[in-house]
Amino acid sequence: MLEIKERNFEAFFTAAFNAYPPESPYVSPMKSDLRRFLTAGVNPLFTSDDQFTFFAAYRSGRPVGRITAHIHDASNRKFGLKLGYFGFFDCADDPVAASLLLEAAERWASQKGLDQIAGNFNLTAMQQIGVTTGGFEHAPYTDFVYSAPWIAGFLEANGYGREFPMTTFETDITRVDPAMLLGERQKTLLSNPDFTFAPITGKTLMPRLEDARAVLNASFIDNPMFVAQTQEEFAFQAKEMKWIMDPRISSVVHHKGKPAGAVIAIPDLNPFLRSIGSKLGWTTPWHFLRHRMNRTRAVIIFQGVAPEFQSIGLNPLMLYKVVSAMKAAGYLTVGGTWIADENTASLRQTEKAGARPQHRQHLFRKTLS
Repeated sequence: MLEIKERNFEAFFTAAFNAYPPESPYVSPMKSDLRRFLTAGVNPLFTSDDQFTFFAAYRSGRPVGRITAHIHDASNRKFGLKLGYFGFFDCADDPVAASLLLEAAERWASQKGLDQIAGNFNLTAMQQIGVTTGGFEHAPYTDFVYSAPWIAGFLEANGYGREFPMTTFETDITRVDPAMLLGERQKTLLSNPDFTFAPITGKTLMPRLEDARAVLNASFIDNPMFVAQTQEEFAFQAKEMKWIMDPRISSVVHHKGKPAGAVIAIPDLNPFLRSIGSKLGWTTPWHFLRHRMNRTRAVIIFQGVAPEFQSIGLNPLMLYKVVSAMKAAGYLTVGGTWIADENTASLRQTEKAGARPQHRQHLFRKTLS
């Protein structure tokens, strides 16, 4: 017996653990974070329950799949669309369950007057998007969207088309010489008193994150699908960062006291999340301390340079600082979130740094009748 139920959070959280075998590289987001994402008024993207919903598929009473459906009003206004989104589409290798979940999301979007649906879009300000279409053997980093090999096939079988190809990357920083990032332009910037590296400490974390938001909005404003982040939206996603951030491995540059560029990196939390089943328990503090003592993977969440400083060599200078700090702190690898195929400049820079492709990602879109 197979049925779809709406807005059962416990089933929604459990479904991914039932859908994927223990050996799968998939790692669930923290249960408390998922709950925050799916609570209107707490998640600033949604002021009411009318803007989103979520479903779980049950086979013989056991949750085996899940999906969200939502509207991003600011995006539709900016781009003149009637587009709905699905996210967190995780399902066992069960074609009927997958079809019923997709139909539930499509029906919800159609009832809202939308004429298309696309995904994955995972409800956060940090651009967590895509469905994995290759590189399934690689363990994802924090903020990488990972899905099982059969998910893309289910989408195509239900009339969805691939678009917006992307790739995630990993760099072995033990083989990177940071000095190679220091050319003459970078040395000139280092000696220019107008450019300063703003300290990131417990007391300055929130101002530095606000600097990063300003750089993000300025540097990404012309990127496909990008909508500027409000202070509330950005802070919501970064709320717990003070507990997990290693301030040594991020970099914020000011020009005459104003943000000019930023590289925000955090330790990869996925090994820790896997060890606790992505939920709080009595042993969580022990697992967290153990992870903190042994962490070797970091992930760059965001890097950018304000437009007026994009041609002076600032980005390699920030990466020099970050990679040097990572090596000194004992990190071995660093992951980079998706880069679109059309972003040739970033792909060239990634290749120069010796990064290895990890996951192939696509968005999937369908026109609604």
